[in-house]
Amino acid sequence: MRLRSFLTQVGLKYKELNLKEKLPTMSDKEKITLLASDGMLIKRPLLITQEKIYVGFKEKEWEELTK
Repeated sequence: MRLRSFLTQVGLKYKELNLKEKLPTMSDKEKITLLASDGMLIKRPLLITQEKIYVGFKEKEWEELTK
C-alpha cells in the first residue's frame, strides 16, 4: 500500500500545506514524518486486520467486514 493512500486529500490541512504539489517529490521518510506530525492528515477510518489494511470508508468493503 502506498503511503499517499493514508493521507486525506480533502482536509483543510492537506490543502493548507499544498500537499498535492509537494507529495510527488517527497521521500517516504518525509511522508511518514508528515503523517506522524498531524493526525488531521490521516484518512479515516483506519482498520488493520491480519489480512489487510482498510483506509477510508468504502461502503462495499465495510459491508463485507460487518457480515
